[in-house]
Amino acid sequence: MRQTQANQDMSQNSFDQSQKKAVLLLADGSRFEGVAIGKIGTAGGEICFNTGMTGYQEIYTDPSYYGQIVVNTTSHIGNYGVEDSEQESDSPKIRGLVVNTFSQDFSRPTGTDSLQNYLDKNSIVGISELDTRLLVRHIRSKGAMNAIISSEDLSDEELAAKLAEVPNMEGLELSSFVSTKEPYFVGEESASYRVAVLDLGVKTSILKHLASRGTYLKVFPAKTSFQEMEQWNPHGYFLSNGPGDPSAMDYAIETAKKIMAADKPLFGICLGHQIISLACGVSTFKMHNGHRGLNHPVKNLVSGKSEVTSQNHGFAVSREEVEKSGILELTHINLNDNTCAGIQVKGKKTFSVQYHPESSPGPHDSRYLFDQFINLFKS
Repeated sequence: MRQTQANQDMSQNSFDQSQKKAVLLLADGSRFEGVAIGKIGTAGGEICFNTGMTGYQEIYTDPSYYGQIVVNTTSHIGNYGVEDSEQESDSPKIRGLVVNTFSQDFSRPTGTDSLQNYLDKNSIVGISELDTRLLVRHIRSKGAMNAIISSEDLSDEELAAKLAEVPNMEGLELSSFVSTKEPYFVGEESASYRVAVLDLGVKTSILKHLASRGTYLKVFPAKTSFQEMEQWNPHGYFLSNGPGDPSAMDYAIETAKKIMAADKPLFGICLGHQIISLACGVSTFKMHNGHRGLNHPVKNLVSGKSEVTSQNHGFAVSREEVEKSGILELTHINLNDNTCAGIQVKGKKTFSVQYHPESSPGPHDSRYLFDQFINLFKS
């Protein structure tokens, strides 16, 4: 599918021909033309979309997006610039960016730079002035796929050859690329409790929420063994969010098994949730599109209450296997598609959710889960 003149008319957008052009090519051959933003160059990855209307800097710096091209569905991006305190990691982790209307200028008094300068400095290739509604409808119909953005003068044949080199997300282990290389500490050493964090691609705001609840954190590299973490004598363990296919992470699955065998409190978010499920013998699967946005409704089956959540995942845990399992209890479901959104391990102080209670960006409905984790230390 090419973005024909008719498709361009649908978007009611036109780009200045004097500006640097860019091309987006999808794995199914669909081709879109637009205006270059960010770094001039070429970048490929799995294309996905986020429906959030705010918080773009938090999205771009979330390590869970490593290896992906993000499409922002909200129509105006860049109008409030960037701000140092809104980083979820040390730099953007996305491979590329697709937007509709891109603002070169920003109006927020606390902004430290424009989004254009930020993307350029961090070598993020992007494309704007696309009909993102058309693009998202296409991805929703066809499913997640690889794509490539280029603002260089490459032929379609050259682009297709480079796109063919982009690895498929299924079967890909990526946490080791975004995890810390050395352990580090967060919080006050005098805090009441110590929590060992296995960094599979952890967001900064998650660490802040844990530390604000009277915990001292030691953040360990993704491939750290349970034995090494246990030497620190933590009160509990946390398995973080992160990128890639959880079934390709045997090292983390083995660590989760040993934590549960030791009967230590364990909390997992997103990828951590999937790792815990795999450690309990329940499989994960690649979703058609995934869930990425700030307003996904989830029902807590224990309390009977619903919550609006922030989500970002392309893999999910098999609900059918959870319900048949004698080990796990289904605690949360996604109300959009009834997929598994949370589990509790029976007879253990272990639980996990498929969404992001730290909600950066997003609603604050689910932050009680951090308190639930801390309360396990007191029981």
